[in-house]
Amino acid sequence: MARKKVKLALIANDSARKATFNKRKKGLIKKVSELSVLCGVSACAVVYGPYEARPIVWPSAQDAQRVLARLKSLPEMEQNKKMMNQEAFLRQRVAKLREQVKRQERENREEELKELMRRCVDGEGWGALARAGVEEVTALACMLEVKAKAVQERMEALRRGADERFGKEEKVVLGEAEAAAAVVEDLSECQ
Repeated sequence: MARKKVKLALIANDSARKATFNKRKKGLIKKVSELSVLCGVSACAVVYGPYEARPIVWPSAQDAQRVLARLKSLPEMEQNKKMMNQEAFLRQRVAKLREQVKRQERENREEELKELMRRCVDGEGWGALARAGVEEVTALACMLEVKAKAVQERMEALRRGADERFGKEEKVVLGEAEAAAAVVEDLSECQ
């Protein structure tokens, strides 16, 4: 059974907040321990909480001091190379999300153009193009050119190997593909 998504906000109820703190603290320490064992890396965890007088340190205070001393002995550039504060994390996250939005907008635009092309081929013909804007028609022409070029390249590859590998049926399909490519080429010339 899937867990519901947790809203990241301060838990108002004190007893629930304390219980959550203790559970998550144990989980965090377990994860650091697993990371250390599975990957063979030096790691430590220091957790300051409002419910304990002293911080919780894993694996021990001496081992944590050793790991931190090793970190501090590195040049400052090396220390900060992979560190990230919340602001940097959020900037990186926003940049990734913007890239995803751009990619999705591109995909949506391609789907819209494919739908316009389907409407043209399915019978609406020039009426669909007449209702489309200049930008859509131009983008459709570019898409048709790219697709026509891909068809031409594929036909050339098939032509080179047709005599050796294909039988009579495949050669008929190749001829039909050439006829379809000619129609696409005529359409793109009309633009």
